[in-house]
Amino acid sequence: MAKQITTGYKPRAPQKEIHEMVKGNRFSVVVAHRRMGKTVCAINQLIHSALNCDKPNPRFAYVAPTYNQAKRIAWDYLLEYTRPLEAKANIAELRVDFMGRRINLYGADNPDSLRGIYLDGCVLDEIGNINPTLFTEIVRPALADRLGYCVAMGTPKGQNHFKDLRDRGSRSEGWELLEFKSSETGIVDKNELLAAKAEMGDDKYAQEFECSFNAPVEGAYYSSIINDIEEQNHIIDIPKDELARTYTGWDLGMSDSTSIWVAQVVNKEIRLIDFVENHGVGLDYYVNWLREHDYMYATHILPHDVAVRELGTGKSRKEMLEEAGLNITVATKLSVMDGIAAARQILPRCWFDKDKTKQGLDALRNYRRVFDEKRNVFHDRPFHDWASHASDAFRYLAVGMDESPMEAWTKPLEINTSWIV
Repeated sequence: MAKQITTGYKPRAPQKEIHEMVKGNRFSVVVAHRRMGKTVCAINQLIHSALNCDKPNPRFAYVAPTYNQAKRIAWDYLLEYTRPLEAKANIAELRVDFMGRRINLYGADNPDSLRGIYLDGCVLDEIGNINPTLFTEIVRPALADRLGYCVAMGTPKGQNHFKDLRDRGSRSEGWELLEFKSSETGIVDKNELLAAKAEMGDDKYAQEFECSFNAPVEGAYYSSIINDIEEQNHIIDIPKDELARTYTGWDLGMSDSTSIWVAQVVNKEIRLIDFVENHGVGLDYYVNWLREHDYMYATHILPHDVAVRELGTGKSRKEMLEEAGLNITVATKLSVMDGIAAARQILPRCWFDKDKTKQGLDALRNYRRVFDEKRNVFHDRPFHDWASHASDAFRYLAVGMDESPMEAWTKPLEINTSWIV
C-alpha cells in the first residue's frame, strides 16, 4: 500500500476548482479577488504536480513579477508545505528539492534566470504586472518538450494583457478560465466588503474584489486616456502612409531593453504604426529592423545621453547610428514628469496599430507611479519595470516630434548601410 503524505494544506472550494481545472488543461487562466488564497493554491498545485509527475527529474516553477515579491510572498508557503516531505531548501536560489523533484521561485524582473531550463509546470502569479513576452518567449518554449502546463493568475489591472489572456482563456481551444468574485465566493466577510468598498471607492473595489477590468489602473499615467481613445476606435489596423512625415522614438538600453516606436504625423493625427523591443543585441539589430521595415528615412529621436562616448569604441551611439545613415535628433532634456506631461498631451490625438504596437501599448497601460506601501501613497516618480522602456521611448517621441506644417515629405534616395553585416 502506497504511503500517504499530508502537507497540511486544506483547500477552499475555489482552490479545489483551480486544482481540478489544472488537472485537465495545459493552459489555464485564473482571475481571483484579493484574499482568495491564490498564492497558497499556486504553491500547493506545484507541490502536488511534482509528487505526481512520473517524468525523470521533474522541474516546476512559480514566477512573481519580481524576485523580491517571490521571496516575500511565496517562499514561506513553499517551506511550510514541503516541510513534511523533508525537502532540502536552498534560500540563495529560492529552491526546494524533495524525492528527486525540484520547485524554484523566480522573478520576472530577471527573465534570463528562466532561459535554458525545462519545466513540467509553471504558475505565473500577478500576470498583469509581468511582461507579456515572458510567457511567449521563455516559459512556453520551456514547457514544450515535456508538455508541461502553465497557470496564469492574478487580480485585474485595467484592460491590459491580463485582460487579453482572460479573453483567450474563455474562448480559445486548449485554454480554460476560472473567475472568482468576492461577492460569490463568500471567503471575505460581507461587512468587511462593505467597509472596504466605502474606503476604497467603487472603481478600486470593483477591480480588487469583483474582478473588474474596466477600472483605471491606480497610479497609472496613461491607462485612462488609452481607455478613452480605445472607446473612440483609435486602436485599429493602420496602413503605412508613404508620404507622411515619419518619426521613431527610442529608449536605448545598454544591459537593459531597447524600445523603438514608429509614428507618422498626418494633419492633426499621430499614427503609431509599429513598435519593436529587444535586449541583449547590438545597435546593428535595430538598424537592420528599420531597414527591413523601410523606416531608415524617418527622423530618429533619441535620448540626450546618446551622445556619450563609449570607452570601448571611442564613439557615441549617436555617431554610430549616423554612420549607418540615420537622421538623428536628440530629444530636449526635460524632467521625467515634464516628459510624461508631453506624452499625456499628445495621447488623445494618437492612433495605434492594434497588432504591430500591441506590446508597446500594453506597456503604456501599465506605466505607473511608485507606491509606498508603508505610507500608502504614490510618489511622483515612475516605477521601473518591464513597462518602462516602451514608455520612455514614447516620452522621447512626444518631446522630440516636429509637428509644424510642411510642404512635402519625401524619402532620401540613398542610405549608407555598409557597416551592417
